[in-house]
Amino acid sequence: MKTPLNRCLKEKDAMCAIVRFRAIALGLAITVTGCASPPSADVDAAKAALDRAVADRAGQYAAESLKAAQDARAPLDAELKAQEGKWFKSYDKTKELAVAAKAAGDKAAADAVAGKKKADAVAAKEKADAAAARAMAKMAPVRIGGQIRAPTKIKDVKPVYPAIAQSARVAGVVTIEATIGPDGKVIDAKVVRSIPLLDQAALDAVRQWEYMPTLLNGVPVPVLVTVTINFTR
Repeated sequence: MKTPLNRCLKEKDAMCAIVRFRAIALGLAITVTGCASPPSADVDAAKAALDRAVADRAGQYAAESLKAAQDARAPLDAELKAQEGKWFKSYDKTKELAVAAKAAGDKAAADAVAGKKKADAVAAKEKADAAAARAMAKMAPVRIGGQIRAPTKIKDVKPVYPAIAQSARVAGVVTIEATIGPDGKVIDAKVVRSIPLLDQAALDAVRQWEYMPTLLNGVPVPVLVTVTINFTR
């Protein structure tokens, strides 16, 4: 025969069982959450990607991409530090940040490789162009006449009349033989008719002149021209 006391005891036992079950479940949840481990593999991969970008000289060849990678790494480090101070840890956000940081690091590394390749190509072209220019400059200059027409001057610089020459009332014509390079710039100049007080002023002016390149059979060649500089008081 069930009495109110028996019912009460059974209900109490059931409540105790429920409380014990909930306590066990909560303990398991605390254990699982409290012992959650950081995504070390993802974090290490993100760090390695950034280190690789730096090693590939992203700072020189892909500065913007490197900065983006560094900016992506900062919140990852901050999140890891924040989780260290928590009793109940959750690393879902950490993993997301690590994946994003790795992607940014990989991009910076790839951009650095591409940037270096492009820079090397430009440097190689500049070196080849310089070598070609030196080779052409070494060609024996041809004199004006026959098929070789006098080049057209495109940049003229007037000589500065030296004050000492003016004071000494020195005037006259200085004749200069100039070598015009394949690119139209004066690469050499020498006085063939001299007025000592005026020679240097004449040379300084002529060396700044520029001409249209002279072509021989469609190829730019150096030419010799004779020019005169007239100093009048």
